[in-house]
Amino acid sequence: MGKQNNRRDFLKRSTLAGAGFWIAGRGAWADESIISKSPNEQINFASVALGNKGGGDCTHASRHGNMVAICDVDTTVLDRVGNSFPKAKKYTDYRKMFDEMGKSIDAITVATPDNTHAIISITAMKMGKHVYCQKPLAHDILEVRQMRTFAKQYNVATQMGNQGTANDKFREGVEVIASGLLGPIREVHTWTNRPTGMWPQSPLIRELPPPAPVPPNLKWDLWLGPAPTRPYAEKYYHPQTWRGWWDFGCGAIGDMGCHITNMAFMGLKLGYPSAVKAESEAPNEWTYPAWAKIEYEFPERGEMPPVKVFWYEGTKDGKLVSPPADLVRKVEVEYAALQRKDKPTTAPIPPLSSGGAIVVGDKGIMYSPSDYGGDWALLPMKSFADYKAPPQILPRMKTTVGDMDERQKIEWINAIKGGPQALSHFGYGGMLTEFVLLANVAIRESGKRLEWDGENMKFPNTPRAEKWLRRDYRSGWEF
Repeated sequence: MGKQNNRRDFLKRSTLAGAGFWIAGRGAWADESIISKSPNEQINFASVALGNKGGGDCTHASRHGNMVAICDVDTTVLDRVGNSFPKAKKYTDYRKMFDEMGKSIDAITVATPDNTHAIISITAMKMGKHVYCQKPLAHDILEVRQMRTFAKQYNVATQMGNQGTANDKFREGVEVIASGLLGPIREVHTWTNRPTGMWPQSPLIRELPPPAPVPPNLKWDLWLGPAPTRPYAEKYYHPQTWRGWWDFGCGAIGDMGCHITNMAFMGLKLGYPSAVKAESEAPNEWTYPAWAKIEYEFPERGEMPPVKVFWYEGTKDGKLVSPPADLVRKVEVEYAALQRKDKPTTAPIPPLSSGGAIVVGDKGIMYSPSDYGGDWALLPMKSFADYKAPPQILPRMKTTVGDMDERQKIEWINAIKGGPQALSHFGYGGMLTEFVLLANVAIRESGKRLEWDGENMKFPNTPRAEKWLRRDYRSGWEF
């Protein structure tokens, strides 16, 4: 029993220490005395962008405080949501909202297109506001690095919107990966079928669409933000078709990478990769490619061996880009056997999920058919028949209120009130986002293995690729 307890303590200490950047609370960063909210004090929220996810963020925040200001560049959306919050002041320009309401706002939610995540969030953090920002944290790696820096400097409570992080089953999955139960892990395969059927990009689009009059309800210049000026085009950008454009979104991996890679990234205590390489359709000037395969290389991390993480997206020659066929078949067969346990059947074996992850260890495989990591299985079934959860190293959610999306807000709100830092705070969420966005740099240099010096944001063997780490802001939007 003594040895068992010693191992449990060792696992907990080593995992927490090895991943200190993602588990550290605000107390590890700055003086807790700066936190002004008492546990019982009401928080004044503002929400920027109110459609779809933004509308949900606004609603969730409002259930746990006062919604004092709402902002959206689409006045139709603004007015509709405003009907639910008659006491909240309405704005189309977040800058005016901060100018007029800055002293009345404690925290904000941000759900704009990726193009404006950083400029809004950093403005808020510099004013001492707590920030919940949707994934990916920013459009460019330099922006993400700045968001990590300012969150630490201004000692604000932050959370990135990769909602699966708030699922207790996800947290147990992280512990399984970290515990060594699967043996040494040398490969991780992650994938999504997006953008298939979700938004237009290459090969459907290879040039700018024809211009159209800007609808009277849309503040087009504000929607563009720091991006280069271009004509409005109906149905091509607003409200939900912007992800495939280089100037506005971060493509398929930007949309889903912070969800699908999250559990393995956390469990394997990953940080900066040592190299990244993309194989993809030749990128065009305007949109992300129709398909891509990304290979990341990570060095040893303590007792963990070097590991390669693969990402697959889109469709090539009419077929989804996916992990190696022999691995896929093995997982499909073993997972089907697990699902049919004690229920013999001759039904066809279901195919691999449209998005998910396979973590390959020397002793077994973890397969998550879930985009969010809240559903996973250990394969082959016979090797894990006596599975027992490993020692707990991550906190569990202490609420049954709402779904995992709202619970992630609750964790952030508890941090605002002086509790532990939320699990996907900008320190961890930023590191995860930098890893994800490296794929898009690699796509720009498709076919080239890019050595990465993450600390210094340099590609030692391909300096020209460093231009893709940032973008020039449109005049008037610099910060």
